Amino acid sequence: MVKVKICGNTNLEDALLAAEAGTDFLGFIFYPPGKRSITPDAAQTITARLRQLANCPVLVGVFVNESPERIAEIMAECQLDLAQLHGDEPPWLVGDERSPLYGRAYKALRPTSLIEAETDAEWFTRPPLPNYPITQLPSLLIDAYHPTLRGGTGQTADWTICAHLARQVPGLMLAGGLTPENVAEAVQVVRPYAVDVASGVETAPGQKDPALVRAFVANAKSAP
Repeated sequence: MVKVKICGNTNLEDALLAAEAGTDFLGFIFYPPGKRSITPDAAQTITARLRQLANCPVLVGVFVNESPERIAEIMAECQLDLAQLHGDEPPWLVGDERSPLYGRAYKALRPTSLIEAETDAEWFTRPPLPNYPITQLPSLLIDAYHPTLRGGTGQTADWTICAHLARQVPGLMLAGGLTPENVAEAVQVVRPYAVDVASGVETAPGQKDPALVRAFVANAKSAP
């Protein structure tokens, strides 16, 4: 069964709703220019409450060109499990044992072609770790390309490219333009490890719609 990530959470009510709906990953964006950005202090209040849940989702911080030291600091402050790197970060942050993020980070890619996707995937695919089976953590995220924005555009990724990569890269997470209406088809075409949504379940940037969240999770997980 495919896993689900609800990203761009900005308040406790939405985060609890997503957890109750059965989401597997919850994302918090620490990128001030982003429309769904949250401060570490605000995120810390939310994650402290989430950690009290019996089945707390995996908590993910989304970062864009932040220093590894600051990422690690925010992850500790906010009790985050993983870092999603959505900028121009170098491969060593993911794959080098000397990285302060080793074993708990994965790269988001926005390829413009299959060749670019395969090349970047080779550079950034997180190596299997003894204590973290590939079925428990994403290895890569593929998002729709946009010349200026770093995600949350509502544009659909190229499913043909994503399906090709998903056959080669275990743990692939699919993002980009997913909605309750198309997520089941996306799962069938791409066969990803997980799907990621933000704008597709919102009434406004950072404000989730309960019905859309529940429908997205249900439709993704019931896809044949």
